[in-house]
Amino acid sequence: MPDAQQSRTFVLVHGVWHGGWCWQRVADILRARGHRVLTPTQTGLGERSHLLSRDITMDVFVADIVNHLRWEDLNQVVLVGHSFGGAPITGAADAVPDRIASLIYLDGAVMENGETWFGLLPPDIAADRQKAAEESSGGISLPIAPVESFGVTDPDDAAFVAPRLTPHPVVTFSTPLTLNGPTGNGLPAHYITCTSPAYGPAVLGLQRVKAAGWPVSELATGHDAMVTAPLATADLLERIAQSG
Repeated sequence: MPDAQQSRTFVLVHGVWHGGWCWQRVADILRARGHRVLTPTQTGLGERSHLLSRDITMDVFVADIVNHLRWEDLNQVVLVGHSFGGAPITGAADAVPDRIASLIYLDGAVMENGETWFGLLPPDIAADRQKAAEESSGGISLPIAPVESFGVTDPDDAAFVAPRLTPHPVVTFSTPLTLNGPTGNGLPAHYITCTSPAYGPAVLGLQRVKAAGWPVSELATGHDAMVTAPLATADLLERIAQSG
Protein backbone atom coordinates (compact mmCIF):
# COMPACT_ATOMS: atom_id res chain seq x y z
CA MET A 1 0.00 0.00 0.00
CA PRO A 2 1.38 3.45 -0.91
CA ASP A 3 2.19 5.90 1.84
CA ALA A 4 0.39 9.24 2.09
CA GLN A 5 2.83 10.98 -0.23
CA GLN A 6 2.36 8.33 -2.93
CA SER A 7 -1.42 8.04 -2.80
CA ARG A 8 -3.28 9.48 -5.76
CA THR A 9 -6.78 10.60 -6.66
CA PHE A 10 -8.03 8.71 -9.71
CA VAL A 11 -11.13 9.74 -11.64
CA LEU A 12 -12.03 6.92 -14.04
CA VAL A 13 -14.30 7.78 -16.98
CA HIS A 14 -16.11 5.08 -18.96
CA GLY A 15 -16.84 4.73 -22.65
CA VAL A 16 -19.81 4.03 -24.93
CA TRP A 17 -22.75 2.02 -23.49
CA HIS A 18 -20.96 1.68 -20.13
CA GLY A 19 -21.19 3.52 -16.81
CA GLY A 20 -19.10 4.09 -13.72
CA TRP A 21 -19.98 0.51 -12.72
CA CYS A 22 -17.48 -0.91 -15.26
CA TRP A 23 -14.56 0.27 -13.12
CA GLN A 24 -15.69 -1.61 -10.03
CA ARG A 25 -12.92 -4.23 -10.06
CA VAL A 26 -10.11 -1.75 -10.76
CA ALA A 27 -11.47 0.76 -8.26
CA ASP A 28 -11.56 -1.87 -5.50
CA ILE A 29 -7.90 -2.73 -6.12
CA LEU A 30 -6.73 0.88 -6.16
CA ARG A 31 -8.72 1.78 -3.05
CA ALA A 32 -7.25 -1.19 -1.21
CA ARG A 33 -3.83 0.30 -1.99
CA GLY A 34 -4.75 3.60 -0.39
CA HIS A 35 -5.79 5.65 -3.40
CA ARG A 36 -8.93 7.74 -3.70
CA VAL A 37 -10.99 6.57 -6.67
CA LEU A 38 -14.12 8.12 -8.21
CA THR A 39 -16.07 6.67 -11.13
CA PRO A 40 -18.64 9.17 -12.46
CA THR A 41 -21.32 8.05 -14.90
CA GLN A 42 -22.07 10.22 -17.91
CA THR A 43 -25.57 11.63 -18.40
CA GLY A 44 -27.98 9.15 -19.98
CA LEU A 45 -26.03 6.00 -19.17
CA GLY A 46 -25.88 3.40 -16.42
CA GLU A 47 -27.72 4.51 -13.29
CA ARG A 48 -28.38 7.81 -15.08
CA SER A 49 -30.05 6.13 -18.06
CA HIS A 50 -33.40 7.63 -17.01
CA LEU A 51 -32.01 10.97 -18.20
CA LEU A 52 -31.44 9.75 -21.77
CA SER A 53 -32.52 12.34 -24.35
CA ARG A 54 -31.54 13.82 -27.68
CA ASP A 55 -30.26 16.91 -25.81
CA ILE A 56 -27.17 15.10 -24.51
CA THR A 57 -24.29 16.53 -26.53
CA MET A 58 -20.53 16.35 -26.28
CA ASP A 59 -20.67 19.54 -24.24
CA VAL A 60 -22.87 17.76 -21.68
CA PHE A 61 -20.37 14.90 -21.41
CA VAL A 62 -17.53 17.36 -20.82
CA ALA A 63 -19.60 19.27 -18.26
CA ASP A 64 -20.32 15.98 -16.45
CA ILE A 65 -16.61 15.52 -15.78
CA VAL A 66 -15.75 19.18 -15.17
CA ASN A 67 -18.58 19.50 -12.66
CA HIS A 68 -17.61 16.27 -10.95
CA LEU A 69 -14.12 17.63 -10.38
CA ARG A 70 -15.48 20.95 -9.13
CA TRP A 71 -18.28 19.70 -6.87
CA GLU A 72 -16.05 17.02 -5.32
CA ASP A 73 -13.34 19.71 -5.02
CA LEU A 74 -10.76 17.41 -6.56
CA ASN A 75 -7.20 18.48 -7.28
CA GLN A 76 -4.07 16.76 -8.58
CA VAL A 77 -6.32 14.25 -10.27
CA VAL A 78 -5.13 11.37 -12.43
CA LEU A 79 -7.90 11.55 -15.04
CA VAL A 80 -8.41 8.32 -16.96
CA GLY A 81 -10.62 7.97 -20.03
CA HIS A 82 -11.55 4.60 -21.50
CA SER A 83 -12.62 4.40 -25.14
CA PHE A 84 -14.99 7.32 -25.95
CA GLY A 85 -14.25 8.58 -22.42
CA GLY A 86 -11.06 10.00 -23.92
CA ALA A 87 -13.12 12.82 -25.46
CA PRO A 88 -14.65 14.24 -22.26
CA ILE A 89 -11.38 13.97 -20.34
CA THR A 90 -9.76 16.00 -23.13
CA GLY A 91 -12.51 18.60 -22.71
CA ALA A 92 -12.02 18.62 -18.94
CA ALA A 93 -8.27 19.09 -19.35
CA ASP A 94 -9.01 22.12 -21.51
CA ALA A 95 -11.50 23.60 -19.04
CA VAL A 96 -9.93 22.92 -15.63
CA PRO A 97 -6.25 22.01 -16.13
CA ASP A 98 -5.43 23.33 -12.65
CA ARG A 99 -7.32 20.39 -11.11
CA ILE A 100 -5.56 17.69 -13.15
CA ALA A 101 -2.13 16.17 -12.55
CA SER A 102 -2.08 13.89 -15.58
CA LEU A 103 -4.18 12.19 -18.24
CA ILE A 104 -4.31 8.51 -19.11
CA TYR A 105 -6.14 7.30 -22.21
CA LEU A 106 -7.09 3.62 -21.96
CA ASP A 107 -7.65 2.55 -25.58
CA GLY A 108 -9.18 5.99 -25.73
CA ALA A 109 -10.48 8.44 -28.28
CA VAL A 110 -8.00 11.26 -28.94
CA MET A 111 -9.88 14.14 -30.55
CA GLU A 112 -8.99 17.68 -31.54
CA ASN A 113 -10.94 20.93 -31.47
CA GLY A 114 -14.05 20.92 -33.64
CA GLU A 115 -14.01 17.22 -34.39
CA THR A 116 -16.99 14.92 -34.01
CA TRP A 117 -16.71 11.18 -33.51
CA PHE A 118 -18.95 10.47 -36.50
CA GLY A 119 -16.72 12.76 -38.55
CA LEU A 120 -13.71 10.60 -37.71
CA LEU A 121 -15.39 7.34 -38.70
CA PRO A 122 -15.54 6.06 -42.28
CA PRO A 123 -18.69 7.63 -43.78
CA ASP A 124 -20.42 4.28 -44.35
CA ILE A 125 -19.94 3.22 -40.71
CA ALA A 126 -21.15 6.59 -39.41
CA ALA A 127 -24.21 6.32 -41.67
CA ASP A 128 -24.94 2.79 -40.47
CA ARG A 129 -24.78 3.89 -36.83
CA GLN A 130 -27.02 6.88 -37.44
CA LYS A 131 -29.50 4.57 -39.19
CA ALA A 132 -29.39 2.13 -36.26
CA ALA A 133 -30.12 5.00 -33.87
CA GLU A 134 -33.07 6.17 -35.95
CA GLU A 135 -34.53 2.68 -36.24
CA SER A 136 -34.08 1.75 -32.57
CA SER A 137 -34.97 4.99 -30.80
CA GLY A 138 -35.99 7.67 -33.27
CA GLY A 139 -32.45 9.06 -33.28
CA ILE A 140 -31.99 9.36 -29.53
CA SER A 141 -29.55 6.54 -28.82
CA LEU A 142 -27.24 3.99 -30.36
CA PRO A 143 -28.35 0.42 -29.54
CA ILE A 144 -26.08 -1.74 -27.41
CA ALA A 145 -23.28 -3.68 -29.09
CA PRO A 146 -22.51 -7.30 -28.14
CA VAL A 147 -20.03 -7.70 -25.30
CA GLU A 148 -17.76 -9.74 -27.56
CA SER A 149 -17.03 -6.59 -29.56
CA PHE A 150 -15.22 -5.22 -26.49
CA GLY A 151 -13.04 -8.33 -26.17
CA VAL A 152 -15.20 -9.73 -23.36
CA THR A 153 -15.38 -13.49 -23.89
CA ASP A 154 -15.16 -15.05 -20.43
CA PRO A 155 -18.69 -16.10 -19.38
CA ASP A 156 -18.38 -14.55 -15.90
CA ASP A 157 -17.12 -11.26 -17.36
CA ALA A 158 -19.89 -11.27 -19.95
CA ALA A 159 -22.48 -11.91 -17.23
CA PHE A 160 -21.15 -8.87 -15.36
CA VAL A 161 -21.10 -6.54 -18.36
CA ALA A 162 -24.07 -7.45 -20.57
CA PRO A 163 -26.96 -6.66 -18.19
CA ARG A 164 -25.45 -3.30 -17.27
CA LEU A 165 -24.94 -1.88 -20.76
CA THR A 166 -27.37 0.85 -21.82
CA PRO A 167 -28.09 2.58 -25.15
CA HIS A 168 -25.73 5.49 -25.75
CA PRO A 169 -26.91 9.09 -26.42
CA VAL A 170 -26.10 9.33 -30.11
CA VAL A 171 -25.91 13.13 -30.35
CA THR A 172 -22.60 12.95 -28.44
CA PHE A 173 -21.18 11.45 -31.65
CA SER A 174 -22.41 14.20 -33.96
CA THR A 175 -21.64 17.29 -31.85
CA PRO A 176 -18.07 18.65 -31.73
CA LEU A 177 -15.52 18.63 -28.98
CA THR A 178 -14.71 22.29 -28.32
CA LEU A 179 -11.21 23.10 -27.10
CA ASN A 180 -9.31 26.35 -26.62
CA GLY A 181 -5.92 24.67 -26.55
CA PRO A 182 -4.27 21.56 -27.98
CA THR A 183 -5.44 18.06 -27.11
CA GLY A 184 -4.22 17.34 -23.58
CA ASN A 185 -3.63 21.06 -22.93
CA GLY A 186 0.05 20.48 -22.19
CA LEU A 187 -0.62 18.15 -19.25
CA PRO A 188 1.40 14.95 -18.83
CA ALA A 189 -0.43 12.33 -20.91
CA HIS A 190 0.02 8.60 -21.41
CA TYR A 191 -1.74 6.19 -23.77
CA ILE A 192 -2.51 2.54 -23.03
CA THR A 193 -3.32 0.32 -26.00
CA CYS A 194 -5.16 -2.97 -25.54
CA THR A 195 -3.71 -5.52 -27.92
CA SER A 196 -5.43 -8.88 -27.46
CA PRO A 197 -7.51 -8.37 -29.48
CA ALA A 198 -6.96 -4.85 -30.77
CA TYR A 199 -10.07 -2.65 -30.93
CA GLY A 200 -10.57 -1.10 -34.36
CA PRO A 201 -12.04 2.28 -33.30
CA ALA A 202 -9.02 2.91 -31.02
CA VAL A 203 -6.52 2.77 -33.89
CA LEU A 204 -6.80 6.47 -34.74
CA GLY A 205 -6.08 7.51 -31.16
CA LEU A 206 -3.00 5.30 -31.02
CA GLN A 207 -1.73 6.68 -34.33
CA ARG A 208 -2.19 10.25 -33.15
CA VAL A 209 -0.38 9.85 -29.84
CA LYS A 210 2.52 8.04 -31.48
CA ALA A 211 2.85 10.89 -33.96
CA ALA A 212 2.76 13.36 -31.07
CA GLY A 213 5.42 11.46 -29.15
CA TRP A 214 3.27 10.54 -26.15
CA PRO A 215 4.42 7.59 -24.05
CA VAL A 216 2.52 4.40 -24.89
CA SER A 217 2.07 1.22 -22.86
CA GLU A 218 0.42 -2.05 -23.85
CA LEU A 219 -2.03 -4.34 -22.10
CA ALA A 220 -2.36 -7.85 -23.54
CA THR A 221 -6.12 -7.99 -23.14
CA GLY A 222 -9.27 -6.81 -24.89
CA HIS A 223 -10.79 -3.36 -25.08
CA ASP A 224 -12.67 -3.65 -21.76
CA ALA A 225 -9.42 -4.12 -19.87
CA MET A 226 -10.89 -2.91 -16.58
CA VAL A 227 -13.20 -5.94 -16.69
CA THR A 228 -11.05 -8.59 -18.37
CA ALA A 229 -7.72 -7.75 -16.69
CA PRO A 230 -8.45 -5.58 -13.64
CA LEU A 231 -5.25 -6.34 -11.73
CA ALA A 232 -2.99 -5.64 -14.72
CA THR A 233 -4.98 -2.49 -15.46
CA ALA A 234 -4.78 -1.24 -11.87
CA ASP A 235 -1.05 -2.02 -11.72
CA LEU A 236 -0.40 -0.07 -14.92
CA LEU A 237 -2.55 2.92 -13.95
CA GLU A 238 -0.78 3.10 -10.60
CA ARG A 239 2.67 2.78 -12.17
CA ILE A 240 1.96 5.54 -14.71
CA ALA A 241 0.52 7.81 -12.02
CA GLN A 242 3.46 7.28 -9.69
CA SER A 243 5.98 7.91 -12.45
CA GLY A 244 4.42 11.31 -13.07
